[in-house]
Amino acid sequence: MNKKEPTTESRIQPRCCPSGHPIGRANRGFSRRTFLKGMGATAVAGMALGKISWPLPLTEDMDPDAGLIRRPLKVKPILVYDIPSRRPQTSWRSWGGVQTRAAVDEESGRIRGELERLRAAADFPVEFLPLSAVRKAADLSSMADLAGSDAILLYAAGGWMDVLDTLGGMGKDMVVFCRHRSGPVYLWYEIVSPRYLRQHTDAAAVKGVADEDVVIDSQEEILWRLRGLAGLRNTLNTRVLAVGGPDAWSQPAGVVPKLVENIWKFDIRTILYEDLGKLIQAARADGEAVKKAHEQAAAYLSTPGTTLETERSFVENAFLLEQVFRGLMKQADCRAITINGCMGTIMPLAETSACLTLSLLNDAGYLAFCESDFVVIPSGILLANISGRPVFLNDPTYPHEGVITLAHCTAPRKMDGRKRESARILTHFESDYGAAPKVEMSRGQVVTNIVPDFASKRWAGLKGEIADAPFLPICRSQIDIRFTCDSLTMAQRMPGFHWMTGYGDSLRETGYALRRVNIGWDVL
Repeated sequence: MNKKEPTTESRIQPRCCPSGHPIGRANRGFSRRTFLKGMGATAVAGMALGKISWPLPLTEDMDPDAGLIRRPLKVKPILVYDIPSRRPQTSWRSWGGVQTRAAVDEESGRIRGELERLRAAADFPVEFLPLSAVRKAADLSSMADLAGSDAILLYAAGGWMDVLDTLGGMGKDMVVFCRHRSGPVYLWYEIVSPRYLRQHTDAAAVKGVADEDVVIDSQEEILWRLRGLAGLRNTLNTRVLAVGGPDAWSQPAGVVPKLVENIWKFDIRTILYEDLGKLIQAARADGEAVKKAHEQAAAYLSTPGTTLETERSFVENAFLLEQVFRGLMKQADCRAITINGCMGTIMPLAETSACLTLSLLNDAGYLAFCESDFVVIPSGILLANISGRPVFLNDPTYPHEGVITLAHCTAPRKMDGRKRESARILTHFESDYGAAPKVEMSRGQVVTNIVPDFASKRWAGLKGEIADAPFLPICRSQIDIRFTCDSLTMAQRMPGFHWMTGYGDSLRETGYALRRVNIGWDVL
């Protein structure tokens, strides 16, 4: 049975991307009534985009090299301390080196300097709110900016349980920092585990704060945790435009999109292929739009490292389709898009494949995915928001001898977020039609691979290195990944189907974010 067909299909279909599935995979005769019946209640709430007509809203204000747009993580730094009074013949102070007003002032200056250096070093958007110093929980009520923060960075120099319990109970992400040798030793370096995290028991007892939220001395350890939180905050509540409706590879209709809405709070908006077809026809009749597409295609094909090995008209049509998709996203007020029915549906409408169009959108700072597979799409949005770079949705093969091949036809060329890698512009493999990039990804590049499960309960993560970018008779963009995990162990622990791959090592940040949405993280 073909890997992309539903299990109820009895004949072999020579297709990579899905076609013929009753949920969203409409052919040209697929009616609005049939589509809505198949969609059920899953996407109806977010279906309407309002009145859609050509020309769509313009997007020329978007800098083509702006990259992924992420909002800053707002972090509230709080120093908790105590100034004890001497009492005769009894223990009158706890551990710690911040116990006088002068020490508090000195420590506050030290923290402000460290925060400024963290801000300068951050490769993700972060805003540090003004540092506040408190002695007791009642002092927190005077912080006007605490409620609007995304995360708390707690400098636990002293004080007592009431402050930590109150902050922990706010439902905000919290990183607890303690000093050992980076400055005056903190009280909570001694007692953060038994008194706070375990609440005087032998097991973790605080909801929302765990051992991995505690940092001792290291500024880099703070930074990667905030990077993970920034990625998570930019992923939650993402609005995604689903062309042809949301779906999930070989899963029951509606189940996975509903999981995604519940876990990630995604707002999935749908446009029907019936409406898309009308827009594409109108765009084709628009002389200025066609001229622009031809000019963009010519400029793209003239860029260094670009080789055309398909019909030029397919590339020009891909740029016209990009104009349509950009306009639809602007009208939907979103920057993420996915296409259902990538093969038999989109090709007759656009007279090209969507492969190159999705690659262009990813390079321009959008989040664009084929197949409308919401099993894997959340992992792509999360990884991109953590790393700030485009990601590659792909089909995995079977691991062997420390190598696995990953391939698909929609890879971005700016995988490092900056420069285009060389690419051959070919046909989409299975159809031998349209325009699809074979991106020559960099050999030796470290990559993060995320392997989501169908049930959204356990994702697997694998760090690897690109060993080769072969040219096998499979999806056009293809890489051989070398890894150190035992191949059989990896095969036995691979869940789901589609993978998500991005340049760099983001395993720590991904696992840190996933804990907050109650998805397990299995690093292979």
